[in-house]
Amino acid sequence: MDAERLISLSRSDLAESRGVPDVMASVWQAQSLAQAIGDHLALFGPQELKGDARGLGEIGGRGVPGPDHPVRRTAARAAQLSGVADPHGALLALGVLLGEVGIALVGVACATDEEGLYWQCIDAIDAADESSDRVRVMLRRLTVGDRARPPGGAARPPDRRGARPVRTERGGAAVPRASAPRSTGGEGPIDTARPERVDVVDPADSAAGS
Repeated sequence: MDAERLISLSRSDLAESRGVPDVMASVWQAQSLAQAIGDHLALFGPQELKGDARGLGEIGGRGVPGPDHPVRRTAARAAQLSGVADPHGALLALGVLLGEVGIALVGVACATDEEGLYWQCIDAIDAADESSDRVRVMLRRLTVGDRARPPGGAARPPDRRGARPVRTERGGAAVPRASAPRSTGGEGPIDTARPERVDVVDPADSAAGS
């Protein structure tokens, strides 16, 4: 399943969560997904994202509870990740999801009297904030890369340093304009815009006239 579809499902789950166990389970799903997207982009994403994508995978992993934690009774949705078709769109959506995760965790931390759960929320909030920072950096890198990359399929602009040669008839032969002779006197260059007529005299006629 594509990353954007999984992010949308995670956002829906988080919004519909009722009670601390459901909220924490949805938070775990979201953090696992952030880790999976980071790992995927580190392997298959654009070159300019690979370093930050590895960092996103590592940060997301820190926010995931251990295998014996109660919220891990369900399978991770992140295991369904098949690809990231649009890195820019997926990162934008992931940034929104991580912001919602932080808000949900603050609500749980403020409402609980259980010290263990409180510190678990604090650690998860830190991980979500760091992940959000890394996502913003990746989005900036993508934007810079898109601006520096020429539009696909655009033709290379012509070289304006030399004009296209204009051919002119001189003595019945076609010659490039660049090779047309220039006047050696004070009359300036020969105007080659108009063909110059040259009368060709037959050698026999020339001999007879002399």
